[in-house]
Formats: sequence, structure tokens, C-alpha cells
Amino acid sequence: MIGKRLYRARKAAGLSLRELAAKVDLSHAAIKKYEDEVAIPNSAILLKLAQALQVRTEYFFRPETAALDGIEYRKRGTLSKKRLDAIEHEVIDQIERSIELEGLFPVPPLANFAPVEGLPKKVDDLAQIEGVAERVRNAWALGYAPIRELIDVLETHGIRVFMIDANADPKFDGLAASVNGMPVIVVASNWPGDRQRFTMAHELGHLMLANRLAAEIDEELACNRFAGAFLLPRQAALQELGRHRSFIELKELALLKAEFGLSMSGVLYRARDLGIVTHAWRDEQARVFRQQGWHITEPGAAYPVEQPHVFEQLIFHALAEDYIGESKAAELMGMHIGAFRKLRSLEGGHAASYQ
Repeated sequence: MIGKRLYRARKAAGLSLRELAAKVDLSHAAIKKYEDEVAIPNSAILLKLAQALQVRTEYFFRPETAALDGIEYRKRGTLSKKRLDAIEHEVIDQIERSIELEGLFPVPPLANFAPVEGLPKKVDDLAQIEGVAERVRNAWALGYAPIRELIDVLETHGIRVFMIDANADPKFDGLAASVNGMPVIVVASNWPGDRQRFTMAHELGHLMLANRLAAEIDEELACNRFAGAFLLPRQAALQELGRHRSFIELKELALLKAEFGLSMSGVLYRARDLGIVTHAWRDEQARVFRQQGWHITEPGAAYPVEQPHVFEQLIFHALAEDYIGESKAAELMGMHIGAFRKLRSLEGGHAASYQ
């Protein structure tokens, strides 16, 4: 068990055998023997390995419970194999902690994912996706109001969402996969909130539209349409913008972005898709955005990044009900016990400490 988990932690840290060996004053051959389980590290070496890899020693003894199936990366350009391995192993560690925590509850604390009932069996036109998004919103009792905490909405309905820390490769947007039949979405924490939200809504589109699209419909375009319609539903867009416009002020776009968490470019797409503005006018605005560099960084205040809450809430729920003690809670949070106690008493922040 230790060997496989040591290998995984090393991959997650992006270290070669020689690089890890140098950090703990051992030979790379010794590290290889530990990973191959030809030898077993003693407690002192295990502590050094844990510190070098920024994990708790308990990590090496955690049972294998997760494997990512059907991984689909959302990335710009090409990520190195080394970086993809590190991302995958980091994600698996987060998922394993989540699965272990949920298994401590006598009754599962979160629902299993299920596609919304009543969706069309076949989508032959992109315009039909408006109705699909509305059906999902209605089934989840979201109405047409802005969705303030999208991660919480998804996790409440059985889709696990994980964040890769702010040091993630800038080319990485996120990934979608499944674990034990449970859909998983992973999002880069270093992107603005509106970009994170669109990635999550896009992946929700894949789940809801699976096996429903006609052969001639591009799945990525369909999921983009779903994401926009889910974040800024038709009724809300028509109420905010009106049915027909010849021009939309930049400030209007910024206000809608702040309200609905959809980028200004995304709002322009919604206006075009709903026939509020013409395709030609939207295309002209897209050219302006590119000329100004706004297709990379939009003007005005950035939308706040999404913050996951469900996992942390379950930690303190389990602690309150005596399903776990402080030491286990700290381990699952990836924190030093002292830092966890400060967090528990509202003295500290949320930053994890692996010392």
C-alpha cells in the first residue's frame, strides 16, 4: 500500500525519483524500492517523505478507493505529460478524502446524481437547449434568479466539484471524469469566477445532453449553449435586456456579469442566441473585444472565484456528531492539528498546513 501511495504523492508533487531522493537525503534507488514495495521505509524516513511531498503520514496508509474513469481535460494548448499526471494524482487525493468522509455517515449525506426527468430524448436543434436548461433549473428549484454558489448547487445534486490550487498550470481549465459512477468536475482555482462557472455549467451540459444530440450537432457548441442558458436563463435575459436591441452598453454587460456570473462575452452570446441583437452586431463587438484584449481580461472588476463549502461543512457535521475526532478531521482537511483547532475556533483562515 505504501509504495503505490508514495508513487502517487510523488507524481502529484511533480517530482522525479532523483528530485525526491535529494529532498530526503536518500538515493533514487532507495525511493524506487519503496515504491516497488521491495523495502518499507521506517517511521523517520516516512516522516521526511511526508514533509517533502506535503502530505500527512496518514496519507500513506489510506486505502485505495478512487480511480478516474473517462477523463476529459479542458485545456488550452498542450500540457506536458508530467503536469497531467500531477493534476490527476492531486485530484484523486481530494476525491479519496471526500469518499472517506462521506463513508463515515450512517446515511449518505449527499444525493446520487441522476439526469433530470422529462428532458427531450433527441435534440435536433441548438434552440431546444434553452428548454433543456430551463427544465434542469426548474427540477432543481432554481427559478430564473442568479445562481450565487454554483459548486454547492452541483454537489447538492450529486456532482462532486474539486478545485486545483492556484499554482495549477495556467493552461489548465478543468477536467471531467467519473469515480465509482459518480460524476466529477475539477476546476482550476486560478481563473476568475465567471470562467470557473462557465466550465462547470459546460460540464453539466455534457451530463444532461449525453446521448441526446443529433449527429449533426457539435457537442461542444451545444454544451456552451447550455452553459449560457443555465447561468443566464432566457426569461432573465429578456427581462434585463429587452426583446430587441440595436446596441448594448459596456456597463450593462458588466452589471449582468456581476449579477449572473457570466462573462461579458458570454452575455453577448446570450443576446445573439436569443435574437436580442443581430449576429453581425455581436460579431462586431467580438472584434472590439479582441482588439482591446478583453477576450483575455475583461474590463472592470473580476467576478469572485467560486468557493467550495460542502466538504468543509461535512467535516464539521461529522465532528459535531462524533463520527470523527479532531485528528481525523485535520487529516481529511489536509491541515496540521494546531491550524485545524484555530479554524474550528474561528481564529484562523482556510489555508492548509502540511507540516
